[in-house]
Amino acid sequence: MTKETTSFVYVTYILSTPEKVFEAITKPDVARRYWGHENVSDWRPGSKWEHVRANDGRSVELVGEVVEVSPPTRLVITWANASQASDPASYSRVTFSIEEYDNMVRLTVSHDELEAGSGMANGVMRGWPVVLSSLKSFLETGQGLDVFAKPKSA
Repeated sequence: MTKETTSFVYVTYILSTPEKVFEAITKPDVARRYWGHENVSDWRPGSKWEHVRANDGRSVELVGEVVEVSPPTRLVITWANASQASDPASYSRVTFSIEEYDNMVRLTVSHDELEAGSGMANGVMRGWPVVLSSLKSFLETGQGLDVFAKPKSA
């Protein structure tokens, strides 16, 4: 039986360059400043990548493999919780498409092959908007958002 899948697509426009956007995604010391995590890899096809919590530098929360890399316009990775790394069925795919758009960049993040209704799919739907908003704020102002903020109770 095939699992039902869902996908998530987010498009944002950033006053930046493709090179700076790509670097912000792939350089651990930059990602830490707006994501609270470091994306660690050598960014070659077939290489592993890890999403490491920046506050302790040891907690690997997500893992995957670099599928495709064409700096500074495209990056495709697989994505799974570190606790499910040994289960091939738990992996989804993230594609970062970075396009020049007049004096800015159009960043499209597509996260697909997500198991519909799963904790990962629900987390992705909540997580990507704040992370990508923080990326935009960081590149435009030098200050990222608090990606760990919680809604205030009513």
